[in-house]
Amino acid sequence: YVGVVLGSHGLFTWANDARTCYDTTLRIINKAAVWLERNGKKPAFKGEKVKSLPEAERRKVARRLLPEIRGRISKHEMKVGHFVDSSEVMEFVNSKQLEQLAPLGTSCPDHFLRTKIRPLIVPHDAEGAALDALIESYRKDYAAYYEACKHADSPAMRDPNAVIYLVPQVGMLSFAKDKATARIAAEFYVNAINVMRGASSVSEYVGLPAQEAFNIEYWLLEEAKLQRMPKPKSLAGRIALVTGGAGGIGSAIASKLLSEGACVVLADIDKASLDEVTAGFGKTYGKDNVRGVVMDVTSEDAVIGATDQAVLAYGGLDIVVNNAGITLAAPVEDTSLELWNKNMAILGTGYFLVAREGYRLMQKQKLGGSMIFIGSKNGVTASPGASAYCSVKAAEIQLARCMALEGAPHGIRVNVVNPDAVLRGSKIWQGPWRQQRAASLKISEDELEEHYRKRSLLQRSVYPEDIAEGVYFFASDLSNKSTGNFLNIDAGNAASFTR
Repeated sequence: YVGVVLGSHGLFTWANDARTCYDTTLRIINKAAVWLERNGKKPAFKGEKVKSLPEAERRKVARRLLPEIRGRISKHEMKVGHFVDSSEVMEFVNSKQLEQLAPLGTSCPDHFLRTKIRPLIVPHDAEGAALDALIESYRKDYAAYYEACKHADSPAMRDPNAVIYLVPQVGMLSFAKDKATARIAAEFYVNAINVMRGASSVSEYVGLPAQEAFNIEYWLLEEAKLQRMPKPKSLAGRIALVTGGAGGIGSAIASKLLSEGACVVLADIDKASLDEVTAGFGKTYGKDNVRGVVMDVTSEDAVIGATDQAVLAYGGLDIVVNNAGITLAAPVEDTSLELWNKNMAILGTGYFLVAREGYRLMQKQKLGGSMIFIGSKNGVTASPGASAYCSVKAAEIQLARCMALEGAPHGIRVNVVNPDAVLRGSKIWQGPWRQQRAASLKISEDELEEHYRKRSLLQRSVYPEDIAEGVYFFASDLSNKSTGNFLNIDAGNAASFTR
């Protein structure tokens, strides 16, 4: 003998070296696959019961369901979502045997530990009370399973919510404490689908018995392993959108949020810079945790589209950082309508559109949330030669206050961070603004950073990382009793003191 097949476990092979074992495993698997292909009944799962919706419609339904479900299952632990509509998934969720096979659960421990006792089937048009009832019914069934199978020394019941959600005509949603775990759970359930396809095509599929499944899920050694897991980071399970994410301040903010466990969607109009920054964060923090989306904040369709992409990627939104910026300055008499309108479009309309879409999504989730506007010292104190910029920065601060008033009953906090003279790594200070400010101050461009340092009360320069710390404070639970506030990070400027 070269191996053994253990029911509900899998294939074990042996030999004198690892390579021979590996080759034997592949040979046996391929032999079984060929046999199943020749002898299995067609079509799989007794054929199609319903037809898939068109791709655009599937994504539309997924964008609706992901935050609706996430909001209902994240009250005690924040969850990140994942969406799959591959051919294997669609064949199963649309099949005549879906309602017969799905409740049986998976057939081996590896699949089961990542996908739970069974998935939850959700009609694609379920919403409101119907969705509440489906999720509550699953929780009650899970509690009944726990009570029926528990031992005297069993650990306390864990999260009773489903991990896998099967949506006929649409696909599969999965949720977990982080993106990688949600993705891997989905991958394991696809493997389970493949097992069900093969078994049901030649015989009768059998899942793990409930007691055996429980003994695996609540095995004391498994519990000991879970208890030794590192404490979750402060933003674990949270999803952030950062506009202007490829710039100096934006990328510093994204890096801070990623380092604290958040999933981050970077939005920027500069595709080349966006791709570079996104790829770099993917290497540092893992590709699962960061996405980049090209977005023009002045386009309503683009902002809605970017928010939709964030939902499809992660399941919702908890943190919105309005950071996209531009600085075009001129004395009042030289300020053209074009210059005025460009400032207003990017810094006024852009901030409004991004905030509105984030606010709508947070309302739908019913999990609260945090919005942070990157304002400016110029929003609270006037500067010569920059009337358009100062005016719209003041408008941003007032918009944040208005949204803080409306958002408070929903647990949505809105605060402002006001930087000043963040030169290093800033795209803004690489363009005409640098020349304009130097000319206005009657100094050379090379003297600007030293000028602003000496102008501050603390005689210190302000860097992108300093702004990121302020944003993190407002994004995290450290400030969960703060809304409608602004925080100056300017090394001290008496003219911009709150009053």
